[in-house]
Amino acid sequence: MEVQYQEEYLRNSRGVQIFTCRWIPRLSSPKALVFLCHGYGMECSGFMRGCGHRLATSGYAVFGIDYEGHGRSSGARCYIKKFENIVADCYAFFTSIAVEEEYRDKCRFLYGESMGGAVALLLHKKNPRFWNGAVLVAPMCKISEKVKPHPLVVNLLTRVEEIIPKWKIVPTKDVINSAFKDPIKREEIRSNKLIYQDKPRLKTALEMLRASMSLEDSLHEVTLPFFVLHGEADIVTDPEVSRALYEKAGSRDKTIKLYPGMWHGLTSGEPDENIQIVFSDIINWLDKHAEGDTAGFQLQSTRSNGNGVDERFIGQKTTFSNRKEGRKSGSYLCGLKGRLQSAM
Repeated sequence: MEVQYQEEYLRNSRGVQIFTCRWIPRLSSPKALVFLCHGYGMECSGFMRGCGHRLATSGYAVFGIDYEGHGRSSGARCYIKKFENIVADCYAFFTSIAVEEEYRDKCRFLYGESMGGAVALLLHKKNPRFWNGAVLVAPMCKISEKVKPHPLVVNLLTRVEEIIPKWKIVPTKDVINSAFKDPIKREEIRSNKLIYQDKPRLKTALEMLRASMSLEDSLHEVTLPFFVLHGEADIVTDPEVSRALYEKAGSRDKTIKLYPGMWHGLTSGEPDENIQIVFSDIINWLDKHAEGDTAGFQLQSTRSNGNGVDERFIGQKTTFSNRKEGRKSGSYLCGLKGRLQSAM
């Protein structure tokens, strides 16, 4: 299927120039709309191009936005003054698309990777009845109990965040090395100059921490249909975070799939055959839900042992599905799998 790619710059409510892009099936009306929420330090036009193109060739109209300070948008590089600003900008752009005459009758799906998973869930929280579902890839929506920062550390950093908000003082290991398995893809990602690769800024780290803690306390309020995917060998965001989301969410229509041996970058850092498996699962889920009639589906969670499905739970009125090599976890604040430490 032919795909048309377009770019546009917009001004947000704070007067900042924001980059947006879209991938549209050229010769047919889209099955549904998919709105991309990228991860911390990432961007849409390059890093998420593969995702946008794959979904568009499968019949979806796909829309991306670079958050303020990210990618090709203006603003201090990777500085998040308020996490709500990201959510507000995404909401304004996504809803402006959804109300266009040619798209008004289309289902609307959120797609979030890593920190983008938190953005997607907060967008749902902002207007629970607006979205038809969400695909959440290794989402940042809870802090693992094993690595939750001590309140004294948070208190100390909070005292100075307004004094030195943009200081890059939060130590982290190299997330790119730890997130993307395929060495060739890893170097392609590293060579992308639009991706932020420096230490997190103090206020950025605290805003991410607050967003995650807020979501953790309100996972039961998640009610939209969702598909959460996570690599079992992910050491950037803990797979247990996705389990917690699946178990605590109030959604009647929810799926979790865990991929043995896969890392954090499920859609961009794995070998090609693994990426194909992941996108096949995503597109199958979207296709089922884009039909616009989910009332007949049953809720189901399945888990694969690598050879086939061996566990399944079926719940009320609604569908859906769950697919160990160990790797050592480290300190990766931007994925919130690691201790928040002060370097002062």
